[in-house]
Parts: sequence; structure tokens; C-alpha cells
Amino acid sequence: MDIRTLGKTGPKVSAVGLGCMGMSGMYGPSDRAEGIATIHAALDAGITLLDTGDFYGMGHNEMLIGEALKGRPRDSYQLSVKFGGLRAPDGSWCGFDARPAAVKNFLSYSLQRLGVDHIDIYRPARLDPNVPIEETIGAIAEMVEKGYVRHIGLSEVGSDTIRRAAAVHPIVDLQIEYSLVSRGIEDGILSTCRELGIDITAYGILSRGLISGHWSKQSVAAPTDFRAHSPRFEQGNIDANLALVEALRRVAEAKGVTVAQIAIAWVAAQGQDIVPLIGARRRDRLTEALGALDVQLDAADLDAIERAVPKGAAQGDRYNAWGMATLDSER
Repeated sequence: MDIRTLGKTGPKVSAVGLGCMGMSGMYGPSDRAEGIATIHAALDAGITLLDTGDFYGMGHNEMLIGEALKGRPRDSYQLSVKFGGLRAPDGSWCGFDARPAAVKNFLSYSLQRLGVDHIDIYRPARLDPNVPIEETIGAIAEMVEKGYVRHIGLSEVGSDTIRRAAAVHPIVDLQIEYSLVSRGIEDGILSTCRELGIDITAYGILSRGLISGHWSKQSVAAPTDFRAHSPRFEQGNIDANLALVEALRRVAEAKGVTVAQIAIAWVAAQGQDIVPLIGARRRDRLTEALGALDVQLDAADLDAIERAVPKGAAQGDRYNAWGMATLDSER
């Protein structure tokens, strides 16, 4: 596993990370034992970066990770935690809270659930429209000074917010959706991050399974599954999007790899400053995704991929209307 420094001032992390959200029900029912086994398999394969959010399963994901990490040396992995998402008892979303007092409160709960004394990378999940980003970053910086946090990251924010945050404290990475069908960061955010020495940790690299090669028109999302409410999976959009997948499949088969592997390899090929987050919640999916690390894409391959899935070809937004309204990165 290749190791790299995250940003100019961040920790050394594996070339890919493990996104753990799906292990806590965001894509329908999940298997706790399989989730823990998948985390163990990832660590054994050399993945050191584990990504979570304190609102994934209302704390369930952090407790799952904490259980999986028991007995593992603290310096053998890095924890990336998003905070601020507000959830109701029925699982619905209530907004985001990034006030300085909330920063400290959320952090204390995360440390307890994860069973650690510090978080490696701590980040607000979204820009709180009621709180200047300078105040939020300043509060996290206090936690850095006290040793509870090692580094500060951002999530789904635009160039202006990135610059304002970086003026307060060094930012090591921006976590944002980036895939063959979600390429908005190429229109300015990516260049801003590169100017400031901020890396990208890319989530949604398979667009919630849409471009994994495993989703079909016959696939059914449970009511609690994110995809049941995603515009890209809706009637009127899904057929066009799956047509893109079939075009990509032909490129992958010619290369002797799977659709998921070529899609992940494409993200990894966009720069050494981009760390893809593998969203596997099962060991077999993890094994397939790790195979992407052996896929080398030359100029001809990249041209073929671009022809199969041109920029902007996907139909539907990446979130529903409420979700899109929370994205400072889309403004």
C-alpha cells in the first residue's frame, strides 16, 4: 500500500481510505459482524485511513469502528470524523450545527464512542449557514492545541470558504464527492485546493453504487436506503445513467477489469493529491475495490473512459433538493 502525506501539513495515510458510512444503515440494513470484519480486512490490507461521521447511524458507526479497533495500536490508523449533522429519532435530518460550543460537545462524544484520546482529522460535515467558518475552525484549532484533534479538514465547501478557513488554521484536506459522474470540483474547487496545498479525500467514487457495475434496473432500494431518495436513481434518470455504466463496462472488459475497478482507478489517476475513499461494507466488495490499485490507466484508457462517460453526462443531481441546498460546494 502506498503511503502519502495528506496535504502540506497532514498525517501520513494510505493511498486509499475506507468510508464506513454504509456499515450503519445508510444503504438499507447492514450486518454488524460483516462491517467489523471488513474494517479488519481493510487494516490488514494496509488501509490506515478510516472515515466516519458522528451522525452515521446516530453514533452507531463510531461505536462499530471503536469495537473493530480494540487491540490495534493507535498509531497504526488515522480517524477522519465529520460532525455537525443533526438527526431526529426517526432518522430524519434537522440541519447542521457548527457553533464553537457544539464543536466541543460533538468531539467529546466522538472520543467516547470511538474509545480514543484524539481524532486525527476533524471536520464540519457542512457549512453551517448561521456560523462564520472562521468561528468553527477557530474552535477546532483550540482542540488541536489541547491535543484532542491532530489536524483540521473540510467537507463539501466552495473555494471562498476554503480560503477563509485556511486563513485561520492549516487545512489538510477537503472531503468532497468526486467520481466519473460527479466532477464539479474540476470547475474551481480542485485548483483552489492545489494552490493552498490541500488534498482531496474523494467520497462517492462509485456514486452510491450507481457506477459499480452491480446496480441494475431490477435493483430495489429499501425505504431507508439513500438511493430511494436520490435523483440519479429515479425513473427518468436511472435508464440514462445505467447506459453510461454499460459503456464504461465495455471499456473495463477490454482492460480486463471490473466496472468498479476502472471507476476507482480513474479517480486515483487524477492526481497524487486525491485519496479515494472506498465505501465497501462487505469484504468481497472491499477485495474488488482494492484490485483497482493494480490498474494502470494510460492516455488511451483515459480517452476511452471519457468517451464512455463524458463530463456532465449523468442525469439528476447527486442529492435531493434539501441535500443540494446544504452544499456550499455547489453554490
